Amino acid sequence: MSIRPFRIEIPQTDLDDLQARLALTRFTDEIAGADQGVSVERVKRLVGYWRDGFDWRAQEARLNAYPQFTTEIDGQNIHFIHVRNENPDALALILTHGWPGTLVEYLDAIEPLSRHFHLVIPSVPGYAFSGPTHELGWNNQRIARAWAELMARLGYERYGAVGNDGGSMISPEVGRFDPEHVVGVHVTQLFSFPSGDPAEFADLSEEDQAGLAVLDWFWKEKGAFNVLHSQQPQTLAHAIADSPAGLLGWLAQLFDEDLDDDFVLTNASIHWFTGTAGSAIRQYWENARMEQPKEPTTVPTALAMSEGDFKSIRRFAERDHANIVSWKTLPAPVHGHYAAHTAPEVVASDIVAFFKGLGQ
Repeated sequence: MSIRPFRIEIPQTDLDDLQARLALTRFTDEIAGADQGVSVERVKRLVGYWRDGFDWRAQEARLNAYPQFTTEIDGQNIHFIHVRNENPDALALILTHGWPGTLVEYLDAIEPLSRHFHLVIPSVPGYAFSGPTHELGWNNQRIARAWAELMARLGYERYGAVGNDGGSMISPEVGRFDPEHVVGVHVTQLFSFPSGDPAEFADLSEEDQAGLAVLDWFWKEKGAFNVLHSQQPQTLAHAIADSPAGLLGWLAQLFDEDLDDDFVLTNASIHWFTGTAGSAIRQYWENARMEQPKEPTTVPTALAMSEGDFKSIRRFAERDHANIVSWKTLPAPVHGHYAAHTAPEVVASDIVAFFKGLGQ
């Protein structure tokens, strides 16, 4: 039950080992003009910057500027940032990341959000400083139960759940599991898909049809990672745990190309230094075998989408979430999958407005 202070201190020998491995990178070839995945040019640029420009110690110091802790829940080490608002009665939020990200995706949002809320930002089991998982069963539902226990252990009787990517699946499950304490859920995607019933497609709006077209394109052209993670994560783990350039190439497929290199490399470095590149992707395998809920969530839910990201379709979302009270696409400059990093003030403003609208 103890909560222990934590500080990130990557040994210099690990940094030296990374440099040596990067120096020995064997880059693959490619067919010019063929769009077959992450390009050699991008990986070469990122590897070069990882070797000669990227400052891990500066990123480490930035992370260590926030109070961090670890605790054991359900047999698993859980690492988290905990930033308290000066008002002890302020609402608490638990913010959850996904793959290939880490809690780094919320660092830029800490300042604007902490003006209003207590913040708990954990590393998902299997990721980063929570360390690898050591037993089966760490799917979204078990993570949600662990988050409810974490918030109770920290003394929060009322809290909100916020998520992006995988966190957009975990956060609604927190509300499902702990509705007596969760006042609302705010996510950037609602991953609700067609059930196969032809009636679901009747009279879909042009906007929803366009969203389906984007979804269809994504799964046909970029969905291989999901299939592989869900079926054979251990097969891939050998490569991405051994080769930093290989890890970088694999992660980069889901990092928007217009993201800054420091953000991409900070996330990649954390996967690398903590030895969790392989364990993080096991979450997909677990979720593929998870029993799906039979009833919709009921806590107030807000969706704040971004242009250039996954398009949620309200008809399907309302089947899975019975209390959607806010549904919007955030205005420019919000774009892409990591809005809390690229436009933190805009995202924070929407989160604040949602929870204030609930009377919190």
